[in-house]
Amino acid sequence: MAREKIGVLLTNLGSPDAPTAGALRRYLAEFLSDRRVVDLPRILWLPLLYGVILNVRPPRSAKLYKRVWTPEGAPLVVIARRQAAAVEQALRTRFDPAPEVALGMRYGNPSTRSALESLRDRGCTRLLVFPLYPQYFSGITGSTFDAVADTLKKWRCVPALRILGDYHDNEAYIASLARSVRETWERDGAPDRTIFSFHGIPVRYEAAGDPYARQCQRTAALLAAALELPYESWLMTFQSRFGREKWLEPYTDYTLRAWAGEGVRRVDVLCPGFSADCLETLEEIAILNRDVFLKAGGERLRYLPALNDRPDHIAALSDLIVQNLAGW
Repeated sequence: MAREKIGVLLTNLGSPDAPTAGALRRYLAEFLSDRRVVDLPRILWLPLLYGVILNVRPPRSAKLYKRVWTPEGAPLVVIARRQAAAVEQALRTRFDPAPEVALGMRYGNPSTRSALESLRDRGCTRLLVFPLYPQYFSGITGSTFDAVADTLKKWRCVPALRILGDYHDNEAYIASLARSVRETWERDGAPDRTIFSFHGIPVRYEAAGDPYARQCQRTAALLAAALELPYESWLMTFQSRFGREKWLEPYTDYTLRAWAGEGVRRVDVLCPGFSADCLETLEEIAILNRDVFLKAGGERLRYLPALNDRPDHIAALSDLIVQNLAGW
């Protein structure tokens, strides 16, 4: 009997199609109209979104994207394509026949729908959905599952489905992070202190039961232990807040200012919640927060890149896929 064909959907957040105001307006409209991302009452949120935010924010965001845009496109999408190709190649050495791999972004292109349709057209009747977010956040990971369901509910024949929700404490993932840090320190020297910066979320999401903050704390603690860091030499912080409500603390930028004021001169920043470099790491941390630290009196802020398509990262992702395909 022929084995049923397996498809693996790799997903990430996504990026605009171009670093222009028009492309940002389309992208932000899709992103910020998602009820998982902004759960405020629509009667309050939509007039603000379409009347103010989508008129003011796109030109500003376009300027930021231009600072990190590559000849091949948005960094996140370019790296994600490399990750998908590398994972597919790795799986070919472990399966016969190998699973089909497709890349779909939650917002923007390539879309989640187009990736699912690609797997269907390749004959896949079993599907593993793998969002490349180490920590689960309902506003992003949960939204990805919504997008998958929105597509599948329109199909006549729905594939068998498995979902990989998070891998925040996966041993191989932590080891890869630690190895990437050690390589930098052995080559260029260690800093005075280290920040593990995660994307922030409003505090009320945690209060409502979202496990994100707890998983970030677990990741940071495991990584600090793997690096054998003294307690006083590192801190977990949160970045990328917007709006006026209270977000998870401590804030990355506030911490950097405070440390500079205390006489800390050299800081390394690692973002263990990002599987691939993107605007939030390449612009917000490596450029904007570097300027914050230097202007406050610091001497050097060094951003340590995301794991991207490092071989050990690809091996960790591939191992997770193999584990979650057990029995198929």
